[in-house]
Amino acid sequence: MGKKQYWNSEAKNRRWIKDGRGQGTGSNYKPWLTVRDVASEGRSHRVFGHISQRTHHLLSDLELATFLLLQWRSTTTDIREQFPLDREVTREISERLGIEHPNHHGVDQYMSSDFVVDSREKDRPRFTIQVKTSEAYSNPRTIEKLEIERLYWREKGVPIFWVTENQISPIVFENINLLYNHIDDDTDHDDLLVQFEIFSKHIRASENLRVKELCMKLDASYDNSPGEALYQVKRLLAQRYCHFDITKPFTELRCSDITVETFDALQESWCVSS
Repeated sequence: MGKKQYWNSEAKNRRWIKDGRGQGTGSNYKPWLTVRDVASEGRSHRVFGHISQRTHHLLSDLELATFLLLQWRSTTTDIREQFPLDREVTREISERLGIEHPNHHGVDQYMSSDFVVDSREKDRPRFTIQVKTSEAYSNPRTIEKLEIERLYWREKGVPIFWVTENQISPIVFENINLLYNHIDDDTDHDDLLVQFEIFSKHIRASENLRVKELCMKLDASYDNSPGEALYQVKRLLAQRYCHFDITKPFTELRCSDITVETFDALQESWCVSS
């Protein structure tokens, strides 16, 4: 995970709060941090979420992998990323523990959890996730801040889970790397919509075929250059026109593994992402 580096003045904190950052739920939620605010050492991502119907701001490949897994869970009802913690509470916990509160040039900074997740699970309707590389746990200061966060959520009765790359299947990272180069904010949606209509029509009639087999058939039927249909399918998946279980190898996917998005949801994603 790329290291998050940002520092706010009190004036900026007030402006962000006034703008509604860290507030709302579902499509109305605004993350405390966006990809424009944070200098990350890794890749950052803006990804439309079909559960929340808004664009999510993810600050690393590891956050993206975690987000995609959360989206695939059938019990997930909302995902709020870069969720700010009440600064008065984190200050009190820091003082109680004898740990220095995150501070820059005399300004106590707002701490944040990577994900706050709402769920249909009766025994766990809400939980939080903090995503860090396993290497980060060798830093004593990181451990101190994690302890503040852990107590913060424990006192609210909300479970917290810590996720590292060791808990994410290599297949998930392979799939993300496979599709990453097809994520483009300047996508021509008119062109992709044509491809979407072609693919969605054929996928419903070819559930038993592997996706790569269907693509070979489409190349032959439409007199494409070899590999053109597979390229278009990757674009559709990367742009979230279609979804699949990110834990399954892309090369092994069958058409029945693909979920085609509704047109209404696609229109909403274009508006939100623009």
